[in-house]
Amino acid sequence: MSDKAVAGGSRRALLTTAIVLLQTLVLIGIAVSFYAIGWFGKDIRVRTVPVDPRDLLYGDYVTLGYEISRLNPSLWKDTARKPERGQPVYVVLKTGTDGIAQPVAAYGSKPAPQEGEVVLKGRIDYSWSEEVFVKYGVEKYYVPEGTGKSLEDKASRLIVHMKVAPWGQAKIEGLEERS
Repeated sequence: MSDKAVAGGSRRALLTTAIVLLQTLVLIGIAVSFYAIGWFGKDIRVRTVPVDPRDLLYGDYVTLGYEISRLNPSLWKDTARKPERGQPVYVVLKTGTDGIAQPVAAYGSKPAPQEGEVVLKGRIDYSWSEEVFVKYGVEKYYVPEGTGKSLEDKASRLIVHMKVAPWGQAKIEGLEERS
């Protein structure tokens, strides 16, 4: 066997190893980013209005609509452009005296939060002159089978406890019923 054949084979093996290692690192990165929300995220609570559909693969889930998903256009602080469908949006939330987070501003790029504020990243679903509707990626919450209907009945009394990471991604920690 020639030296060129041996060198070509070792390069191929090195390239294959590098590709497998890169794929493994990407998968680990995805998993770590999800857990990092819990490690570094700030706690917030928001009011919901759920609807109870069913997913054949995953079972019961509740579709959650949030008060913070309907923004007054006066909260939009990005003067360079108007809110457009599909555009990323960063909503600044501040916890009120009742313990519930309320939107205080919305930007097209990530602002620096002040003390006591959290920046939640979302995407504009649609907007018009009266309201801007935002989706945050936490509108679906899977529940034990058979419990979705009871949550639907409590829709007006639910509070969602979630963690928001410093980069704006959120994850639901649980639901609680308010009195």
